[in-house]
Amino acid sequence: MAEVGLLAFARTALEVGRAVLPPYRTRFSKHQFTQPQLLAILCLMRYEDWTFREAEVRLREHGELRQALGLESVPDFTTLYRFLQRGDERTLARALDETVRRLHGAGPGARERARVAVDATGLASGAVSTFFVRRLHHHGQRPLPWRYWLKWIVVVDLDRQCVLAQRARRGPWNDCASLPGVVATASEQTPIGLVLADAEFDSERNHTYIRKQLRARSVIPAKRGKKTWRVRGVRAEMRRAFPRRVYRRRALVETVLSSVKRKLSARAPGRSLRMQTLQALLLGLSFNLYRLRHRYIFLGMSTEPSHFKTLYKGLNFG
Repeated sequence: MAEVGLLAFARTALEVGRAVLPPYRTRFSKHQFTQPQLLAILCLMRYEDWTFREAEVRLREHGELRQALGLESVPDFTTLYRFLQRGDERTLARALDETVRRLHGAGPGARERARVAVDATGLASGAVSTFFVRRLHHHGQRPLPWRYWLKWIVVVDLDRQCVLAQRARRGPWNDCASLPGVVATASEQTPIGLVLADAEFDSERNHTYIRKQLRARSVIPAKRGKKTWRVRGVRAEMRRAFPRRVYRRRALVETVLSSVKRKLSARAPGRSLRMQTLQALLLGLSFNLYRLRHRYIFLGMSTEPSHFKTLYKGLNFG
């Protein structure tokens, strides 16, 4: 991630963490590290695709990074693991909402109703190359080493190319019924005017929810079932006159997912399903933090925005 350095990313992650988390979990905490500091380190870990041990080593080697995070000492890798283990999806959702709020407020020309796309992708649970697994299976005629993987569902703002809402669950799974839930979460942050999705989410119920509940336009290709089947409602309209020009913008969600996997990580490591889920949600949060910091730089603002300077003068990490 050469476009945005570690120091700038760390400061942005720390500021977002301070907006959604109290300094300490309980009054009995050791008061050695704050919760926003630990959350910022976890985001750095996903940003650079480090393991917990690598995160500890990198912080010991990087004095400026410790200074940017306000660390007087380096947390042990078990401290980071236990902090993530105690975390929940609601906290990460609040942090994601905070990044979306700041992205929508950064710069002029904010759109009133967003154009979004919904898509899902698979994340590996380990570091083994999928190419190696395919070759091993092909030449050795052995069963694949895993039967399940993590499926990550995202709602992406096509204009700002950021994640508005996300969800993770074990795959393979049919995510057609998941569309109303994730789109409703995204609509809490920004009004939605257009929803694009591929044939996996083809359902008359999804069209009805988007058009009646959100008052938005839905474009989903009607490919479920045979061509000879008689369909009604919006699905019949999609078959009769499909808006291909509008649907072309759905390719941008593939661009976002490709950017996440190429620049950040294509893994959601963890031995338990809960840990893998939290790692996937951290991945979406880290991508939004990258987009947030990149947007400040793109708009020509200083490397340290004025509101960041004001806040950092009064920070006390004792």
